[in-house]
Amino acid sequence: MFENSGRTELSQFGEFGLIDHITRHIKLHHATTIKGVGDDAAVINNGETFNLLTTDMLVEGSHFDLAYTPLKHLGYKAVVSNISDITAMNGKATHIVVSLALSNRFSLEAIEELYLGIYAACDAYKVDLVGGDTTSSNKGLTINIACYGEVAKDKVCYRSGCNEGDLVVVSGDLGSAYLGLHILEREKRIFLERPDFQPDLEGNDYLIQRQLKPEARIDIVTLLGNLGIQPTSMIDISDGLSSELHHLAKQSEVGFMIYEDKLPIDPLAYQRAIDLGIDPTVAMLNGGEDYELLFTIPQADYEKLKGQPEITIIGHAVASGEGLHLISKSDIKHKLEAQGWKGF
Repeated sequence: MFENSGRTELSQFGEFGLIDHITRHIKLHHATTIKGVGDDAAVINNGETFNLLTTDMLVEGSHFDLAYTPLKHLGYKAVVSNISDITAMNGKATHIVVSLALSNRFSLEAIEELYLGIYAACDAYKVDLVGGDTTSSNKGLTINIACYGEVAKDKVCYRSGCNEGDLVVVSGDLGSAYLGLHILEREKRIFLERPDFQPDLEGNDYLIQRQLKPEARIDIVTLLGNLGIQPTSMIDISDGLSSELHHLAKQSEVGFMIYEDKLPIDPLAYQRAIDLGIDPTVAMLNGGEDYELLFTIPQADYEKLKGQPEITIIGHAVASGEGLHLISKSDIKHKLEAQGWKGF
């Protein structure tokens, strides 16, 4: 099946290149599998509705740092990241299973704290925890959660349905989680140099919360339903806006024209980006972990969406051959590169 010889470094592929490589030989054996690899969740036909299934893994040292991440917040975020994937299919999460690999440096009390966050997320989103697995690890903590949900057959939304001319829309604001991470990393570096130092996070509560305790935008799915809008494509923003736009473009075989002056950023995030020497536009395009929704709608639905405070139209879809571009505030066209979080 695989014909490679010698050694090939994973860095040559990156996370998504690796996924494409190892899944290209998948053969589906069941007619009930409507959508397998390649979207925010798998789609399975149960007769009356579609079931949705997704999974997400968080590894200490790669996805989180316990130097500044409370275990309760980590448990909450682990659940939310999965619920967000189900939400991006225009669905509703209903069940999760939780698997942990942990080293002996974690006490019973520490694991109880982690589960307080998991339970809090389950309560907030009305999701049932129905099982999982626990095993030992030689180093650190790994959390894997699988999430199950459902969606009406005529409401399911894929990454592949965008059409030329569709409007590109995002919920909420972008870049805040990325800037919250920068602030936490800055305070950690100072602490390592001066152990008597007390972290100064005053005035940055919103940015820190966006990084440590994000929320899935289930309210946007409800809003779109109430407005009678069916997105033509959708994805959640976990790896950065630029990367997610490339996913939609690839799956839908379109290009995008995005306008810098339309990108939504919180005023505090904008000021902190300047303070940290970070271009606010770079934070919005490449930051990730905002867990906002990026979706496309037909131009005919513009009037239905106009004036919604939690929604921003940032561009439109063009022909695939035109590629992906950002139109700067000075009206200069820049090629939009996928520079979000990379796994390898």
